[in-house]
Amino acid sequence: MPVSALFCLVVAISDGDTLTARCGTPGAYQQVKVRIAAIDAPERKQAFGQRARQHLAQLCFRQRATLHPVDEDHYGRTVANVRCGGTDVATAQVRAGLAWVYTPYASSGHPGLEALQRQARSSGVGLWSQKRPLAPWDYRKRHARPAQPARTLQNR
Repeated sequence: MPVSALFCLVVAISDGDTLTARCGTPGAYQQVKVRIAAIDAPERKQAFGQRARQHLAQLCFRQRATLHPVDEDHYGRTVANVRCGGTDVATAQVRAGLAWVYTPYASSGHPGLEALQRQARSSGVGLWSQKRPLAPWDYRKRHARPAQPARTLQNR
């Protein structure tokens, strides 16, 4: 992505790793759906999903955010490194035990995240307080919605 940094206001929190930000100048705002790079938080209906969302809201909702886009995901969201109020959001979520490190993005922009995850795990904070925490990617596989058949005029 050609943009080096976006300066925005966070206007919505979807879950523990996704937010919506209003970026740009007054009169020319653009809403951007952002997936936070380097982490994968529990899904909303998963254990600690609401807690992860609340923690992200405490960090970022109605706060100024700096976004450093790194990619776009298959849902069309901007994948970005995010700072709210000077705090690196991925670091804060992992340190609180409210997100897993997502290694495809962690190695380049967040080399210390895996050590923070090990520390959160050994301390039993957040989702690591569970006996066998279920990674969000495994949760999504288990709870995948079956594909809906294409609607035709005959089956309406």
